[in-house]
Amino acid sequence: MWLTNRIKRVPPGVIKTQMLAVLVFVLFGCKEETSPTHTSDAEGNSDRVLRIYFTNPALSTDAPEHPANVIARYIDQTEHDLEVCAHELDSEVITKAIVRAHRRGVRVRVVVETSNKEGQCIRRLHEEGIPIVDDGWEGALMHNKFLVFDGKAVWTGSMNFTENCTSRNDNHGIYVGDERVAENYHRKFSWLFEQRKFGGKPGKNSRIPYPQVSLKDGTIVETYFAPDDRPAGKIVEQIRKATKSVHFLAFSFTHPGIADAILERASKGIEVRGVLERRQAVAGHSMYSKFLIGGPAVHVYLDGNKYNMHHKVIIVDRAVTVAGSFNFSIGADRDNDENVLIIHSEAVARQFESEFQRVMAQSR
Repeated sequence: MWLTNRIKRVPPGVIKTQMLAVLVFVLFGCKEETSPTHTSDAEGNSDRVLRIYFTNPALSTDAPEHPANVIARYIDQTEHDLEVCAHELDSEVITKAIVRAHRRGVRVRVVVETSNKEGQCIRRLHEEGIPIVDDGWEGALMHNKFLVFDGKAVWTGSMNFTENCTSRNDNHGIYVGDERVAENYHRKFSWLFEQRKFGGKPGKNSRIPYPQVSLKDGTIVETYFAPDDRPAGKIVEQIRKATKSVHFLAFSFTHPGIADAILERASKGIEVRGVLERRQAVAGHSMYSKFLIGGPAVHVYLDGNKYNMHHKVIIVDRAVTVAGSFNFSIGADRDNDENVLIIHSEAVARQFESEFQRVMAQSR
């Protein structure tokens, strides 16, 4: 089952809409942009601030719920400033929305990973005169996938802004309409775009202003950025608090400390279940073999998506969710530019738990 997004409120200037996520998508080039289409919030969830989306390969690319269309509508509602931090960008729909924003006078700035800066859609943005900065950092990845809308709201998650990630891979997207969370992401963006502070390079300031925020509905959201915040330690802290279960979906899992924390909980009788992306699991340094001998409480499977199971999710006690761009690897923790949200909400955890059950049902 794919879940409808959960929304607490919509910040000024952001379209009111409720969605699922994602689809089968055919590759197009970056064509001329067309006028945006808008949909209303059919289920009346316009007052919600935290929205969760999951990809769904069964959806048509024309469906309003298609995540590229969802992101495009958020961009179309941006009035002043749009900050795009994209490890990869080749989605025609998202690219055209960025161009539309630029042409109507929105200040658009873009950060990309060096190895992806020559892509067709990135070149299109460059031709439009949109300023673009790449990391130029061979020792690590600029692996973030986030957007900041008018300094008021954020989109983040595991989903690259690509045809594959929005159409074929298993992914999640998270929208948070809170100015403090947006300020955290804006601050990170500024380090990258203005200071060229990538990876482990020193910068003027390496701390965000609001690492923990209480949203209007009482949901606690923690925000961390690698490598400055060393998110692996924060994730281990959450895992060690588990009293009932630890469920995870992992594209790459090579971090021994996170694996050890999960196995320690399993040794205490805590239920551990996980799905690993099969190609990554059999690659070198994966924790897959370690989980296989972890004991009777540990049940780890290989995914059944013929493309990629691209999530980076841990659900603790069906109450706390770790999500974002952060693969569970040493490189993600120490070298890459990444972001992690730790969301304290049973309602959000239920959504991710349903996605976990869907992915596990297709696993091997």
